[in-house]
Amino acid sequence: MLTSKIYILSVWSSFSDQADNFLLPCPFKYLTGTDCPGCGFQRSVIALAHGDLKESLNFYPPAIPLLVTLAIVLIAKLRRGDLSDSVIRILYLITGSAVAINYLFKIITHYLPVWLHGFHLQ
Repeated sequence: MLTSKIYILSVWSSFSDQADNFLLPCPFKYLTGTDCPGCGFQRSVIALAHGDLKESLNFYPPAIPLLVTLAIVLIAKLRRGDLSDSVIRILYLITGSAVAINYLFKIITHYLPVWLHGFHLQ
């Protein structure tokens, strides 16, 4: 039993050290050159898996609300309706708002100045 736990931990450690090699590229960013509303989520989850909360929040702040909402909804669905549909809708609304606010903040602080700099009014 102890051997299997050690094996699992070593496999996890090996995978987590090389997880950056398996990240999926963002097709939206590839086509537009601009981050999509979900860009940073994969790196955020990897940082969270390494126990680095600060780095996770730097990569993608809505990752934690997304993961909490996913866990709550999955548990509720597996238990067949422990949570009412209105509570789940509220969780979706809060999480969706966090994603939208994060994306607007990213656009305003990172991309808008670059775009405006490209337009020289004379």
